[in-house]
Amino acid sequence: MLPVSYTITLSNLLYTHSREFVGIYDVETGWFTQVNPVAVQLLGYASEEAFLTDPDHSLRTPPWTVAEWRGLCELTQREGHHEQETTIRRHIGEPFLAYMRLTYFEAEDRATLLVCLTEQSPLQRAERDLAHSVRRFEAVFANATIGIIVCNKAGIMVSANELAGQLFGYTLPALLGQRIEVLVPGAAGYQHELLRETFNQRPEVHSAGVRRVLQGQRQNGSVFPVEVSLSYFYLDEELYVVAYMLDISLKQAAEQELIAQHQQIARLNAELEQKVADRTHALLSTLADLEKRGQELALALTAERELGELKSRFVSIASHEFRTPLTAVLTSATLIGKYPGGDQQAQRVRHLKRIETSVNHLNTILEEFLSVGRIEEGTMETRATTFDLATLLTETLADVQSLRKPGQTIVRLVECPDPVHLDSSLLRKIVVNLLSNALKYSGENSVVTVRASCQANQLVLSVEDQGVGISKEDQAHLFERFFRARSVSTVPGTGLGLYIIASYLELLRGTIALRSTLGQGTTVTITVPYENDSAD
Repeated sequence: MLPVSYTITLSNLLYTHSREFVGIYDVETGWFTQVNPVAVQLLGYASEEAFLTDPDHSLRTPPWTVAEWRGLCELTQREGHHEQETTIRRHIGEPFLAYMRLTYFEAEDRATLLVCLTEQSPLQRAERDLAHSVRRFEAVFANATIGIIVCNKAGIMVSANELAGQLFGYTLPALLGQRIEVLVPGAAGYQHELLRETFNQRPEVHSAGVRRVLQGQRQNGSVFPVEVSLSYFYLDEELYVVAYMLDISLKQAAEQELIAQHQQIARLNAELEQKVADRTHALLSTLADLEKRGQELALALTAERELGELKSRFVSIASHEFRTPLTAVLTSATLIGKYPGGDQQAQRVRHLKRIETSVNHLNTILEEFLSVGRIEEGTMETRATTFDLATLLTETLADVQSLRKPGQTIVRLVECPDPVHLDSSLLRKIVVNLLSNALKYSGENSVVTVRASCQANQLVLSVEDQGVGISKEDQAHLFERFFRARSVSTVPGTGLGLYIIASYLELLRGTIALRSTLGQGTTVTITVPYENDSAD
């Protein structure tokens, strides 16, 4: 036995000259009491003293919680040793990925950990991942519940799992190196060679057992039915075929038993068939009536559910949309009463203007609700008139000027020299709605472009903005009542605008198309057929 002094000297030498981080961690105080020079250098401290007096008391990034670190210490104390990968924080410099080993021991009756850290290079991580992958593959291969045999291109068995040997009664050394036909002799011959050559030229994963059952032969000469599924892989550009083999003796016996039972049931059914025929007919009639009633109930339930959802959404939207302008009216009315003097006319005018804006907003909301009611009642009709499109657009743009935010501009491009004959009132409401949306959902200093062209008795009008845009998911629901896209959920609105526009266009026999990208803007294009003059 070595002298104690010699052992201590040797331990200190190994500790000091170790090429990895080594430290003594006191579990009770929660920090290191001693670290070697490599630890000081690895974590970027100026000295061992600076390391040991670091008030942060944490290595990992982000740090462990107190409970997590206590649990790790308890696990190491319970098992004696623990290893894991972790990201370590340097005192100076970038953090790094390390492999940590903790060993529990007691020194002077104090719970202590020996902490060893090794910085992992990309090559080491790759080697570790490869080793884990190989161990996982070996575990799956060895413990598979089906026989697995690997053959080379010539059909020579180069690898197999234990179950494959047990299946055919061979030891693995006796099995490897033989041709696969030893196990399935009935498949040997010209046809099998042709099948193998075809598979080698165009390998694909398939199950041979689905089409036919092969006869497997054990080493003692006995045979049994076996299902074979094939797959393949390449190793160093050489093709290998993997055969998955399953003994289906019990399966075939169960199938035969099942066939016999089916035949017996068929005989019993034949005897009862005539007696059941009349009752079956009566039951089918009853079931048809029940199914019809069930469909009617399902439709009624769906309609009731949709109505309930619409009512809920209407109440929610109406409450929110009415509350904001009504609050503004109440606040402004209260403030007007606080400016009695003649020199405070400007303040009164400002609040009166705010009241006027809020009332107009309420009128707009009510008009939308009334329009939806008229549309769904079917009482709305079109009244075609002959008018100049450029004039209508000029008047419409004047109507929405008050909605512009600071710096917003509206560009108009019209190519319709001849009068058109259609319902100008509905068209004006459509354009106002489109422009209102474009201005509302666009920011300051943005441009809204209105384009209109008339060709072959068709009006094509588009409104393009530079607003928040609409996601692909929300675009599928834009024309539903009360639907609002998530990108504009913070902007006031009822979710009825595009529903009303689509309904108006249906009355005008027109169509609508929408193209939008989040954060870039939206372009809405409507196409409406018209007549050149009312006489036609």
